[in-house]
Amino acid sequence: MIASDECYSEIYFDEKNPPLGALQASKLLGRHGYPNLVVFSSLSKRSNVPGLRSGFVAGDRKVLSRFLLYRTYHGSAMSLTVQAASVAAWRDEAHVRENRALYRRKFDEVFPVLSPALGVTMPDAGFYFWARTPVDDREFARALYDATHVTVLPGQFLSREHGTGNPGAGFVRIALVAGREECLEAAHRIKGFVAQRYGLRDTRAA
Repeated sequence: MIASDECYSEIYFDEKNPPLGALQASKLLGRHGYPNLVVFSSLSKRSNVPGLRSGFVAGDRKVLSRFLLYRTYHGSAMSLTVQAASVAAWRDEAHVRENRALYRRKFDEVFPVLSPALGVTMPDAGFYFWARTPVDDREFARALYDATHVTVLPGQFLSREHGTGNPGAGFVRIALVAGREECLEAAHRIKGFVAQRYGLRDTRAA
């Protein structure tokens, strides 16, 4: 069975080319009824309301019937207020487009600040920069916070060790979820920290 986490699927940059979802791909392949496929989505990213804890699961009817039974006994009911807010958010696409536009602007403004310091590259979607660190990613994150009060997430915390090591090691994840001015301020602090401690350099070819 495939369980597709698509909570980030509506955060992308090109309005004319939205990413393909698993249900759409299944339909295009002629897999009617979405056999062995379930998709999870949420309001948390598209509407910036992670605290609402509102989402949905869709796909294979047989799988969902068992999931519903599980959810009935192991889940919690939404309040009527949260249900009403969820209905309003799911029905409105204007705020989602505006949210994407805000992310595009933040990426456009933060990128030239961080690029000389950490050699970041522009992603195709999402709201993170992944930056290669000049030292161990945990050490970098601790030192950065100690010196600037900016929090980044060590990449090795987001992946597992395997035969060739941890693919997240040596990177930090920088989230642009705060307001534009706060993101810019953080970017300048990161750049100043890197310049003072390690010297500015472009690590994209590293």
